[in-house]
Amino acid sequence: MSRGALALVLHSHLPWLAHHGRWPVGEEWLYQAWGTSYLQVLDVLDRLAARGRTDVLTLGVTPVLAAQLDDPYCLTAFETWLGFWRERSAELAGDADPALRELAGYEYRCAAWATEQHAARGPLSASLRRLADAGVIELLGGPATHEFQPLYDDEVVTALLRVGRDDAVERWGRRTAGIWAPECGYRPGLEEVYAAEQVTHFVVDGPTFLHVGAQPWAGRPVGDSDVVAFARDLDVTYRVWSPKRGYPSDPAYRDFYAVHHGSGFRPSRVTSVHTPDHAKEPYRPEATAAVVQRDAADFVSVVAAKLDQIGAQRGSPGLVVAAYDTELFGHWWHEGPAWLERVLELLPEAGIEVTTLSRARRDGYVDPQPVELAPGSWGSGKDWRVWAGTPVADLVRDNDRLVRRWRSVRTRPSPASVGRDPVADQLAREAMLALSSDWAFMVTKDTAAQYARSRHDLHHRRFHALADALADIEYEPARLLELANEFRASDGPFGHVDARALW
Repeated sequence: MSRGALALVLHSHLPWLAHHGRWPVGEEWLYQAWGTSYLQVLDVLDRLAARGRTDVLTLGVTPVLAAQLDDPYCLTAFETWLGFWRERSAELAGDADPALRELAGYEYRCAAWATEQHAARGPLSASLRRLADAGVIELLGGPATHEFQPLYDDEVVTALLRVGRDDAVERWGRRTAGIWAPECGYRPGLEEVYAAEQVTHFVVDGPTFLHVGAQPWAGRPVGDSDVVAFARDLDVTYRVWSPKRGYPSDPAYRDFYAVHHGSGFRPSRVTSVHTPDHAKEPYRPEATAAVVQRDAADFVSVVAAKLDQIGAQRGSPGLVVAAYDTELFGHWWHEGPAWLERVLELLPEAGIEVTTLSRARRDGYVDPQPVELAPGSWGSGKDWRVWAGTPVADLVRDNDRLVRRWRSVRTRPSPASVGRDPVADQLAREAMLALSSDWAFMVTKDTAAQYARSRHDLHHRRFHALADALADIEYEPARLLELANEFRASDGPFGHVDARALW
């Protein structure tokens, strides 16, 4: 008999990075995640699919990330990046340090594997669509550029959500039933927007439930809608990745933060959380298999104990939702993909259903009593401070001004427009890129804050340049189109965007 179900939810997201810097922040960020996380996770899912597994996990892929994983420029640039990975490995192979020479061989094998995978897969939409069509995964969509929805009114939320969901149709042949609400952000009334856009379920953080007396052991319909919210179980989720400690901090695992500055590779194991980088022991990949097995078994036991507790309190089997950034698996935590695969193998043996959010909804892991949620997020304080606090008050003001102006812009015919107006469409792209939640996050957390502010400023300048030109009746139409095309050369996601349908 089932003890209950676990829904693993992986959230894949990076902002639009193509053509906007290389190192230390920019395209390198995208290619590292692509080469060490996305390909690895897809490989795990393919192996499980080959064994006949279905409903393995729920995989959120934001539209702005999906656009980059299919973009011809990014595909070529990623191939070049993989070549540099191999070359750096070959160069390190001549080092006098035997530990670094051993590392060079390991890195070369990793690079060769990723190169082979990239050549076989190409644009990743095909791999994702195949897994979704086979019922191996549930895909979650979301708004276009991952804007923090609680800060915007229903009309803006609707417009950007529609762009994102239309993008899913272009890539995957379907509108996703569920979405990942960016940053798990919620404000009362969002469920009505979701209902109108035929979204059936979304994810919030555990405290968003707990703060109003709801338990995260089942989905709950929100307000007067039929839209179901599922909440992250932090007791289980933090077992893996917590603000203080989790499996990746084990002494045997590869240390993400200790970097060999000559090559850019990570040569050390964690050793201890107190050991300085220069004193850490060399990483030994062969020594991690037993630790992965131990940690996977521990996680399954934690889930089982939690489900037993839920069953006793609820009176029937319940649901645990454990949600993580996909980039944790392989990029931040080198051994994460192996751990993920082993967990998915062990869960059924422990009498635990492995499910997706859609399947959990169909199988009745939803308490019928509606819940009235209060504002929340998965950020610091579980409120909106990261995206609306004092450090980013100026960004919030800029975004408010942009949204007000965007709605008021009146387009005029372009020489190349037949129906659609490419100038207004590019204005929409710049606006959406400006509203990305990433810029405020990076400023508040002081992670590449200067880069984030420069990107925020760039897209606002481009937006207002186009808006000014549209408002100036003496501005030459041909020059206006040239300006829009110039911006689109670097900022061209969402080719399907039709500005006429936004407002």
